[in-house]
Amino acid sequence: MRIGNREFSRAEVLRRVGNVNQVASARHVVLDDGRAKGVAAIDFDTGAGFRFTVLPDRGMDISSATYKGCNLVYLTPNGEVHPAYYEPQGAGWLHTFFGGLLTTCGLTTIGAPGRDGDDDLGLHGRYAAIPARQVCDRSRWDGDDYLLEASGVMEESQLFGDKLRLTRAIASRAGAKTLVIQDVVENFGYRPAPFTILYHINFGFPLLDGASRAVISAAESTPFNERSARGMAEMLAFSDPVAGCEEQNFQHRMAADAEGYAYAAMINPDLDGGLGVYIKFDRGALPYLNEWKMMGEGDYVAALEPCNAPCENRGALRQKGLLPFLAPGAVQEMRVEIGVLEGAAEIQSFERRVASQRGELAES
Repeated sequence: MRIGNREFSRAEVLRRVGNVNQVASARHVVLDDGRAKGVAAIDFDTGAGFRFTVLPDRGMDISSATYKGCNLVYLTPNGEVHPAYYEPQGAGWLHTFFGGLLTTCGLTTIGAPGRDGDDDLGLHGRYAAIPARQVCDRSRWDGDDYLLEASGVMEESQLFGDKLRLTRAIASRAGAKTLVIQDVVENFGYRPAPFTILYHINFGFPLLDGASRAVISAAESTPFNERSARGMAEMLAFSDPVAGCEEQNFQHRMAADAEGYAYAAMINPDLDGGLGVYIKFDRGALPYLNEWKMMGEGDYVAALEPCNAPCENRGALRQKGLLPFLAPGAVQEMRVEIGVLEGAAEIQSFERRVASQRGELAES
């Protein structure tokens, strides 16, 4: 285990502490104010300056995240709203969207509201308002490492309808500045079910600012609409807040390294000597990344969103033959790693990795 600038064995740590929470912890709390009243939360602290909050009552998603006291994410005016306030119709999802490090979209639809046959689908699906059951804190020693881990089970199901179960584990360790989200989705019904998932990872000030840039291992990038097409030349650059700004969206079909991983990051070279947050994910399970760019005043956010299908309404995906399905009893696994890049050396190393992927793609 690394503490400060030293490595310690388990025995050396235990000789020095009365409780392992002195060096790393997963603290269970219940929020008690406004529309957040009653929301269960787990505050993770790795002891290395990396802190984040998991919300079991909101699909085991992640709201706040900081590194050495510096905020990394965008938080909406809504805050961490209790799922009882969820509005499924149209764009009602926005009334309970907290932003944060992760809001999961799905599991049977993502993207804009609209119809798919007889179904009237709301924005980004129901997943983020599903409370977890069988929540378990599995923090434990593993050799000389102290692991921080929580898991839970979410089910999106309907009588006479689709039945999908997502089992999620979120893990880090003492001394780390990374976390790993391990998801397993199972169709526990008896007919094929549409399965779409999007990891809505949201960055905000001060990580997001006029000097920030995105780095994405994309094989191909396309604009979502005509407004976005006008911003293609600057899609990886960001500005100070702009009055009257309208959002833009870009779809990236991802390239992968030799191990099958795709990469993206938000980087601010001017913040604390250089600070960034990277995303590493399995391109085989998540072949796309949606980029959401909104430089408005107050609504000042950029999101990098690994997904298993283009970020479009289910009806549109079905018509294009791009709608993924899970067969009865079938299982799909996803792994998403999120971590901090600190200082010019780590940032440059990450950018060289992505540039190398692009170079290999150009040569092939």
